[in-house]
Amino acid sequence: MSLLSDWFSHGRPFTTLVLCAALAGAVVLAERLYVLMVRSKLNGRVFMEQVIRLVRAGKVDDALKLCAQSKAALSDMGLLILRSRTKDEADLQNVADAATLSLMPALTRRIGYLPMLAGVSAILGIVGSIAGVSDTLASAATASATDRGARIAAGIASALGASAFGLLVAAPLWAAHAYLVSLSESIIEQIHEFSARLINALIERPDVRLGHR
Repeated sequence: MSLLSDWFSHGRPFTTLVLCAALAGAVVLAERLYVLMVRSKLNGRVFMEQVIRLVRAGKVDDALKLCAQSKAALSDMGLLILRSRTKDEADLQNVADAATLSLMPALTRRIGYLPMLAGVSAILGIVGSIAGVSDTLASAATASATDRGARIAAGIASALGASAFGLLVAAPLWAAHAYLVSLSESIIEQIHEFSARLINALIERPDVRLGHR
């Protein structure tokens, strides 16, 4: 902890800006986790099978009730398709396409902020190190010859702390971005699969499940 404190204090004001970027990233991460994991919390595979089974049994109203019990993206897709009350494939596909366009932004919104904040943190850390090295060289120029080498070495060692602090903040932000992208892509894939299978069920076409025999 003392090492982090040294990195932070020696790199000011740039490390203060890095800390601000870290706090902004934490806010974005918390909000996206809430949307993707809490608000959209749903066992997608089990939910899809239950709805498809009800629709194929002719229990569309029961399938609607099941979809209405959750606010997850899959449930919204099911509600929009089932409420169309049509069995025309083209109309159902149009509804599914429009629903996908409506649902996808909510799943991917603000995720792109994380790599941007990570990059800004890394750059600010490097700039902080450059500024620290510059100050060290400027002050060493007025020092005695015997003292100059020790001052430069100590100053560079301290200045590098700003870069280390920036990269230490950037790494988790990049990792969080990769995790959120994977999570949102998984939900979007389930939305596409569910809409296709639900349309097949409504027009009484045989069900096709990828990965199943």
